[in-house]
Amino acid sequence: RLSGSSAMSACAERFVWLLRFDCYIKEMKITILCVGKIKEKFYTDAVSEYMKRLSRYGKPEVIEVADEKTPDRASEVQVEQIKKKEADRLLDRMKPDAYTITLEIQGKKMDSVAFAGLLEKAAVEGKGHIQFVIGGSLGLHASVSERADFKLSFSDMTFPHQLMRVILCEQIYRGFRISNKEPYHK
Repeated sequence: RLSGSSAMSACAERFVWLLRFDCYIKEMKITILCVGKIKEKFYTDAVSEYMKRLSRYGKPEVIEVADEKTPDRASEVQVEQIKKKEADRLLDRMKPDAYTITLEIQGKKMDSVAFAGLLEKAAVEGKGHIQFVIGGSLGLHASVSERADFKLSFSDMTFPHQLMRVILCEQIYRGFRISNKEPYHK
């Protein structure tokens, strides 16, 4: 249990932290950089809705780069060539000063509260731009993964990258709601 002065000090520290977080977050740029276009309208509608909701917390944008056609039964060499071509397109669009979070099966798993903490930490440390990178159907090339400040995994399962975009948008939105102590049903 905290004494009166300790409680006031903790409360004051939290207040100052929230002011800093609020200032940073309003100016934060949120980029989702991904391989391929969404073809299904229901995915597009869902991403659009979450991007609209996210706009009250920062400046969200989605940047799509072209994907490569993958032949049936592609060899390991072909897979590597395809991933490298997609990586070159991603790297051309990645901003070197942004805090980069890649989505990878081998990344760190976390719950929504911990993810909100990751967003908060980036904001409070003055990272004015967070970019999330989603690879194509074959995943990310090592050259993109190496650029990550944080490697995030939502599951050991594989998801279609179009669906992953929707899940990511929802989790970013949920993270900002959690950080702002706003209600969001579980």
